[in-house]
Amino acid sequence: MKRHTQHGAALLLAMLTVTLVATFASAALWQQWRGVEIESAERSRTQMQWILNGALDWSRLILQEHARSSAPDVDHLSEPWALPLQEARLSSFLAVDKNNTDDAMDAFLSGQITDQQGLLNVRNLVQDGKPKPAAVKTFTRLFAQLSLPGNQVQTLVDKLIASDAASNSDTKPDAQSQGLVKALAPLKPYRMEQLIWLGLPTSTVQALMPYTTLLPKITKLNLNTASAEVLHAALPSVDMAQAHQMVSSRSSSHFKSVAEGLKAANMGEGALSSVDANDFSVGTNYFAVRGRLRLGESTVQEVSLVKREGTSVKVVWRQREVQTATAMASLQ
Repeated sequence: MKRHTQHGAALLLAMLTVTLVATFASAALWQQWRGVEIESAERSRTQMQWILNGALDWSRLILQEHARSSAPDVDHLSEPWALPLQEARLSSFLAVDKNNTDDAMDAFLSGQITDQQGLLNVRNLVQDGKPKPAAVKTFTRLFAQLSLPGNQVQTLVDKLIASDAASNSDTKPDAQSQGLVKALAPLKPYRMEQLIWLGLPTSTVQALMPYTTLLPKITKLNLNTASAEVLHAALPSVDMAQAHQMVSSRSSSHFKSVAEGLKAANMGEGALSSVDANDFSVGTNYFAVRGRLRLGESTVQEVSLVKREGTSVKVVWRQREVQTATAMASLQ
């Protein structure tokens, strides 16, 4: 009986040992697999970052070269910067293992430079802490065109004034009273999607996206790059048919001056006299650079706002969005 008991205890001990060994082995394998996945994700992230940095530098070079052209103050849609980059394979430039034949590691890059002064600048609504009447009328026409509630324009103006006042209070005395102003005011937005901070519904912001932008300062509207919808809103007494006619006219020969662009609008003397030519231009300082990189199962989309002054092109801000597998998402 004692011998059978010893045999049973030995069997249980052996089973327990096997279980512990299997558990430790599984844990070690899982740790090794996780380490490989993290290393692979980090390598992909680094590759994506360098490629997108290169794409941004390439875009800045194109804009710098245009600044050295014979007409640096004129920007239109027939220039090289306005041509989109279709998706192209770049995997041959990646530092991947030469023995790796996995097609999933192929990288594809696409991108585009867009003129941000071909859009209506939300920042134009307020000047020196007060509403700018011409810009308010322009946005009112745009809201009507898009079937958006007109009262939201006034909400946008009021909140912009409040957020600017709170932002400027940092440099003013009387910290206690200024602190109260900041506590009650909305945050100052820097990108279009942040307009929800000013009380605009998400649906309104999305509807405005194709026609408006939010730049760091008041800017002029480029008549060479504005869409028919934007021209219809920005130019009083210009209907949609006239706006499309302007777009068609400049496609064969771009406007070389603001006067030439306004003349193409065919507004009539009365309406033309009510337009301030200083609100318009045929050149641009602010551009958006959009890049999309697809590498394996990971996709990165990046938007950068750049400002060109002479031959200098500086990045104002960059925003990146990653759509990827779980390992890559956890790192971001």
